Amino acid sequence: MNIELFISRRLFFDKANKKLLSQRIIRIALAGIALGLAVMIISVAVVTGFKSEIRNKVIGFGSHIQVVNYDSNNSYETQAISENQPFLPVIKTIKGIQHIQVFATKPGMIKTDEYIQGIVFKGVASEYNWDFFEKHLVQGLLPALNDSSRSDQILLSEQVSKLLNLKLNDKAVFYFINEKEVIPRMLQLTVSGIYRTGFEEFDKRFIVGDIKQVQRLNNWRADQVTGFEISVSDFFEIETIEQEIRNTVISFREENSEILRTQNITRQYPQIFDWLAILDMNVWIILILMVLVAGFNMVSGLLVLILERSTMIGVLKAMGSPNWSIRKVFVYLSVFLTARGMLWGNAIGLVVIFIQKAFHILKLDPSSYYVEFVPMNFSFFHLLLLNLGTIAITSVILIIPSYFVSKMSPEKTIRFD
Repeated sequence: MNIELFISRRLFFDKANKKLLSQRIIRIALAGIALGLAVMIISVAVVTGFKSEIRNKVIGFGSHIQVVNYDSNNSYETQAISENQPFLPVIKTIKGIQHIQVFATKPGMIKTDEYIQGIVFKGVASEYNWDFFEKHLVQGLLPALNDSSRSDQILLSEQVSKLLNLKLNDKAVFYFINEKEVIPRMLQLTVSGIYRTGFEEFDKRFIVGDIKQVQRLNNWRADQVTGFEISVSDFFEIETIEQEIRNTVISFREENSEILRTQNITRQYPQIFDWLAILDMNVWIILILMVLVAGFNMVSGLLVLILERSTMIGVLKAMGSPNWSIRKVFVYLSVFLTARGMLWGNAIGLVVIFIQKAFHILKLDPSSYYVEFVPMNFSFFHLLLLNLGTIAITSVILIIPSYFVSKMSPEKTIRFD
């Protein structure tokens, strides 16, 4: 039988302890642990949710990995490559790849009677995965594309539609300039749908339509495109999968053919993903501070418990109990108390997360944060790690004040009583 555990449980469930001064101090310590753990859970949920939301939006506009012409620079005016590449069947067999689609981009501007706005026309084909834009569609329908005819329908952001006063089914005139051409080319396209992602930097830039329009503007053949967009199942495997794709592309290159290169979304928009990486440091600072606060709260409570139970300590020593055995009693008792505070902390944190996920009570300015509300991402794995880490670290910290048990003399504590 574990004597130390038995004694600590009796002390923990003894109703007479509620009258002691230590119980009031313990309640304050438990409140600190509960609030600290709740803050940690909410902080991790907010940061992981924010990173996931921003990451998914950037990927929605450009996919995970792209294969493009080596001569294409970072602008949206690109060099064409053939749509019929010998490496495509092999790439489709690589583990982790979900979807491959062609695309083409063309920078230009849209003009109305009062405003001019620079845009990027992203042309896509009939096999394009519309899941991202379908999720963020606020009005109208997605462009109807087919392989036989050229469509004049486009998808426009709500931000651009308000700026230029364009509504569904309105016709807008777009201007595009080709190299070595003085007169800009004009396209009149129809607004079939309006989307809103909240990512204003991208919303005001991209319109989506038929890839045949871009091919026509660039004097490309029907089999020429800017490149291929490749979606993967796991974002954190993007580097490994890109390396496999790069090796495959290189192995199929023929002499005198165009040189292709691969680029993943993190290198295409490094400023965004570097910014998201910095958020991890903020979370670690919060976690460390909250754990330390919770630990020292329990240290103060444990010291008061030891002082109030000085007589019991003296009796146990007089009966032959070693110091470490008595210290274990108070460590066990502190762990029980910490667990009670953690239970309340979990409850508070989870309630806040699910209320925010359901009702989006906390709003944000999309122009500054790229999202319209505070995103929350619940992960059972993160919750488990936070709880295990908190109980482990506080238990280690609590060993320090229990050392004072060894300094107590049995004859003095019993005589004092």
